Amino acid sequence: MNEITNPEYINLNGRKTSLAELLEEHKGLKKGQRKAVRRYRQEQALKPYQAELIHMQQHLEETRTRMIILFEGRDAAGKGGTIRRVTRYMNEKHYRVVALGKPSDVQKTQWFFQKYVTQFPRGGEVVLFDRSWYNRAMVEPVFGFCTPEEYKNFMRGVTGFEKDLIRQNTILIKLYFSVTREEQARRFERRKTDPLRQWKLSEVDVQAQDRWDEFTQQKYEMLKRTNTTHAPWTIVRSNDKNLARLNAIKVILNHVHYQRLNPDMDFVPDPEIVISGSRELELMEAERLKSGRFVG
Repeated sequence: MNEITNPEYINLNGRKTSLAELLEEHKGLKKGQRKAVRRYRQEQALKPYQAELIHMQQHLEETRTRMIILFEGRDAAGKGGTIRRVTRYMNEKHYRVVALGKPSDVQKTQWFFQKYVTQFPRGGEVVLFDRSWYNRAMVEPVFGFCTPEEYKNFMRGVTGFEKDLIRQNTILIKLYFSVTREEQARRFERRKTDPLRQWKLSEVDVQAQDRWDEFTQQKYEMLKRTNTTHAPWTIVRSNDKNLARLNAIKVILNHVHYQRLNPDMDFVPDPEIVISGSRELELMEAERLKSGRFVG
């Protein structure tokens, strides 16, 4: 078995060795080198599941099934990195990543959902929204980008909109990436100092820590009113980016009844990383009773 079919092994100066052995034998490696080996191992561990995603995608194409995946969560929660891992080896002809910017003057006069509907998938296509219509449930009310009436109209209509979408045979997956305040602050600090990440830091990011409690309140209201039986939320704990990516992929794969490429693999999400929207609500409410405020 070579290093391609068995990613636990790599060639080092012509000698096949496991990454565990490599780490043990080279404890003297510099921090950056150890980190590179660890990252290599993590990326290799994703590959069997990424292969399953390709197989799942082929099933969607054959059955002409539409799929929409929403990636929501606070800034720096790991949404973009997960999207890149999900799509890395998928057929580019049959998926799209959508990240809509500020609405145009024309879009502001249209039905709120219209700009999203125009991006919806055709039969056999997967569309991944890097933030979605749920901007109106969290970001917009916190920063005053919508009126109270616009917010109320959205919350009143979104569940019916999603129910109709699913009734017309679209698979809808709603993922919320949950990161702690301390981890978000650490990631923001890295963005400030890393020239390869500075482009990610926006004015909204700068205010995110100061408005943490406001976002938490909006998160609670969103889950309470839009976590439905037909379109439930799945919460992904994302302090550990690698575990978040792996478990998010498992969640996606479990939404489709396709013939597994390798049925012996572990497709069960880690209950410490993935929890239901209903459970998250219970945890938030329990914390409010205990400390008088929401946490999460």
